[in-house]
Amino acid sequence: QVQLVESGGGLVQAGGSLRLSCATSGPTFSNYAMHWFRQAPWKEREFGAAVSRTGDSTYYYTYYADSVKERFAISRDNAKNTVDLQMNSLKPEDTAVYYCAARWRNSVTYSVDGMDYWGKGVLVTVSS
Repeated sequence: QVQLVESGGGLVQAGGSLRLSCATSGPTFSNYAMHWFRQAPWKEREFGAAVSRTGDSTYYYTYYADSVKERFAISRDNAKNTVDLQMNSLKPEDTAVYYCAARWRNSVTYSVDGMDYWGKGVLVTVSS
């Protein structure tokens, strides 16, 4: 059983930055494709960013929703079992609960239904 714990949320003004972190438990973190989804008030949960599993390699690929591309950056640290989301140039429409999710020994997917594990989420509020 893998546990995912998000941190780093909070209130920020438009144009500001926040860095979210997701700490995971359990072995073989490198075999998980890691994702960040978000859910704004009254909206469905949507894909934000993802990083591929690495296995025995040190290389990985990153994926972004069009709405966050060029502003957000996802990264993983297999030694620390963490995945981070650096969010820059934040907009009020980025306000949402952000969820970390993991997919075991599989490729990245943009689908909410494809995840094996979820964190409880962390709130990000961007004021105008």
